[in-house]
Amino acid sequence: MKHIIIGTAGHIDHGKTALVKALTGIDADRLEEEKRRGITIDLGFAHLQLTPALRLGFVDVPGHERFVKNMLAGVGGIDLVLFVIAADESIKPQTREHFDICRLLGIPRGIIALTKADLVDADLLGLVKLEVEELVAGSFLEGAPMVPVSSVTGAGLEELRKELARTAATVPEKNAGGHFRLPIDRVFSVKGFGTVATGTLISGSVEKESEVEVYPAGRRLRVRGVEVHGSKAERAVAGQRTALNLADIEAADLKRGDVLSEPGVFQPVQHLDCRLELLGSAKPLKHRAPVHFHSGTAEIEAEVRLFGGAATLPPGATAYARVVLREPALVLPGDRFIIRMFSPVVTIGGGVAIDIGERRYRRTDDVAGRLENLGVGRLVREAEFGMGMAELVARTGKLPREIAAAAAQAPLIAVPQPQPWYVDRAWFQSARERLVRAVKEFHRANPLLPGMARQDLRSRELPGAPLFVLDALLAGAKELVVEGETVRSRGHTLVLRQDEEEARGSIERAFEQAGLAAPAMAEVLAKSGVEPKRARSLLEILLREKRLVRVNEELVFHRAAIEELRRMLAPRRGTRFQVGAFKEWTGISRKYAIPLLEFLDREHVTRREGDERLVL
Repeated sequence: MKHIIIGTAGHIDHGKTALVKALTGIDADRLEEEKRRGITIDLGFAHLQLTPALRLGFVDVPGHERFVKNMLAGVGGIDLVLFVIAADESIKPQTREHFDICRLLGIPRGIIALTKADLVDADLLGLVKLEVEELVAGSFLEGAPMVPVSSVTGAGLEELRKELARTAATVPEKNAGGHFRLPIDRVFSVKGFGTVATGTLISGSVEKESEVEVYPAGRRLRVRGVEVHGSKAERAVAGQRTALNLADIEAADLKRGDVLSEPGVFQPVQHLDCRLELLGSAKPLKHRAPVHFHSGTAEIEAEVRLFGGAATLPPGATAYARVVLREPALVLPGDRFIIRMFSPVVTIGGGVAIDIGERRYRRTDDVAGRLENLGVGRLVREAEFGMGMAELVARTGKLPREIAAAAAQAPLIAVPQPQPWYVDRAWFQSARERLVRAVKEFHRANPLLPGMARQDLRSRELPGAPLFVLDALLAGAKELVVEGETVRSRGHTLVLRQDEEEARGSIERAFEQAGLAAPAMAEVLAKSGVEPKRARSLLEILLREKRLVRVNEELVFHRAAIEELRRMLAPRRGTRFQVGAFKEWTGISRKYAIPLLEFLDREHVTRREGDERLVL
């Protein structure tokens, strides 16, 4: 079944609520004060099963200028507008303001209902039609069906139903496969059930017993029950008027303007870059002007900052700007909004959010060029080391499959991870070349070392880069070889000069002749015949070649001494002994005995058990 949301719009007392009641049989005025005063103060809701395959949901909004903010809370999720103009009064101030709001919000289609048609003659009705055509010329309502009706006599209602059915057939289905988002427009408690939040489901779907998050508070809640158009359901999808019975929260902890969405996916924002349109009827908008910002069902005080050093935005102009919100809100790229003045409180413009990343601009930056061409590829290129899927979803509001498709069209590389990480292809190649150069330079400066420590390479060339990005760069670099934590050039070989060969031999002989009474390293290196830095490198070469064995930071033994020690202990397998016995067997002092025993424990030649050891 197709679900279409229709919003009423028009001046106060032009018969919006009466028309909805005449069409659906439901009185959308739900508050006692509304019935007493005869005007709609807050949002009202009704529904109509127009055909077996088409269900219409009506959002009846107030027309009085004092309640336009309530009107804005209801008009955001509608598919088409039922624009109501009383034939006996024609166009009034809120008629124009509601029309501007619908146009600024990008509502694509609508039907014009000329109510109270029974109160005027044909000539006056014809004049009103001309005035309305002049108002909507060049807008989304130009050429829209215009139906005279009377909620009292019923005249024109059948024709209006037919036009609703025809227009509804042209409305595309909302994206039920998108991210779940439900802007809350009402919150109340039901005895025996608890807290209920309602709204128009603008994207995705929600099921009974699913987990949702309330934005911007960040609190996670369980959906105890779902209703669609007043009837219980297991699941609600985009385009439906939805009520959710929420567990573990009081009604006072939720408010209109909050948004229910998928847990852990998005981040509330306080800055958004946008394309802003100022109405021709508005006064020039100054840089840093305070405004009321309306998006979805939220109303937030905000400040408009013009880019490029502009002092004002003239009436009727469109420009890129930044809106700074006083309070955080869930706003995604593509979301439309309205701005209203503080005094007098009238609608002055609106726009569409483009970027929510709080990018810092320099005065010389081409902000318009950036925002006009902002996509997944550009966002990834702007990030120093690329961006992961989760961040791209939060920044764009797109689904992972949409991001993957966009990445495939852009020159991006996906680094394999549990969730893909994207980097710019040109940056990736350039970074890999930098790594190759850095390793070659390291070899030239340190010819006796096997290669560069991977962590040092990262700190020098890619500080702050995720380790998996470095690994991906190294994995595809044919010129480099990764050996454990060391990176070397593939063609790098160790070639010693004559004095270095002689020094290496001198160092090895010193340790070999000492046996288990290992000499002090500093003393051996000092007598090697080369300067300390090269002598230390030659020692490291002998250790890598396993001709020398490091027992701890201070003690190094020749391999032959360690092998002889193992042979000496082999016949004693299963023997328990203490340090004194070990000293007697080896003829060494405690200075060497304790470090050697700890080394043998690590090598699983012996095992310590209290004050004794066991030969394994």
